[in-house]
Amino acid sequence: MTVTPLCPINDLPDNATLALCVAGQPILLVNDGGTIHAIANECSHAFMPLEGGRVRNGWIACPAHGARFDLASGESLGPPAREAIATFPAWVEDGLIYAEL
Repeated sequence: MTVTPLCPINDLPDNATLALCVAGQPILLVNDGGTIHAIANECSHAFMPLEGGRVRNGWIACPAHGARFDLASGESLGPPAREAIATFPAWVEDGLIYAEL
């Protein structure tokens, strides 16, 4: 894995998502009330983007079918998704969001 600077923290307000493509990999940054997460931007159920999904209390809901995923672990929180999504360590340093991808 490689440490990658992704964007300024100001580009990701609270409870927002930001889709990026890093080395051909779709990544979704999520600001869950000040906690930054980096996850795969693809639902494991229907392989639709998670971008724009509802963010609440440590989870994101897929905007296509409502599947929910834990932002920290990537685990599915119930149907229709059964498989986890990938998560990546992310943090803020000197005003920039970094992730280990």
